[in-house]
Amino acid sequence: MSKINILKNKIPEHLGIIIDGNRRWAKKRGLLSSEGHQRGLDKVKKIGEWCRKRGVKILTIYVFSVENWNRSKIEVIYLMKLFEKALSKENINDLFKKGIKIKVIGQKERLSKILQKRIKEAETLTKRCQKGILNLAMSYGGKTEILEAVKNIIKKEIPANKITESLISQNLWTAGLPDPDLIIRTGGEQRLSNFLTWQSTYSELYFSKKYWPDFTAEDLDQIFLDYSQRQRRFGR
Repeated sequence: MSKINILKNKIPEHLGIIIDGNRRWAKKRGLLSSEGHQRGLDKVKKIGEWCRKRGVKILTIYVFSVENWNRSKIEVIYLMKLFEKALSKENINDLFKKGIKIKVIGQKERLSKILQKRIKEAETLTKRCQKGILNLAMSYGGKTEILEAVKNIIKKEIPANKITESLISQNLWTAGLPDPDLIIRTGGEQRLSNFLTWQSTYSELYFSKKYWPDFTAEDLDQIFLDYSQRQRRFGR
């Protein structure tokens, strides 16, 4: 932590994480994929606390993509139950006490009624929290997000010559938030997989070979150290 403390001014304000490798982690150990997903959820709780203590203001976690609906019905149902568990009153109250605002970005209308209810309760309870923001990208896709933004602009009957990059950003699910400074993907794959497609154009990227359940606080510190040594020119 000493190196991180020295470089604290270079901790990313907005961190995005693509959590990957739960199923492969379980398979490697001869376990059911459901066990991998459960361990993955446990790690999501930990990463939020690690980031809060290190000064990250906004954390956006890719927990379920629009493509994930194509997985087996049994796996999807299990994941939805896990999300309901993650948004339990106990967990949300804990975040509320810490001053963390919760927001779910994605196609919330595709989620179960119970999950939609819990999301609404969580967002309502924490909407005035100001110590940090936790975005859960659920039934999320970057292309879908842009498509919905374009539809919203058309509905508002805004003339074509008035459409700007800023206007599109204002109609995204992440409206009002800065773009991610850094995006981490675990699991060894080196792609963004439809995550924050519009917002990630100048994000720094880091691809970890570790499966998500194996990711540690020390790994996060090392990535932040790597990030702090990069020069972000933004095309200049």
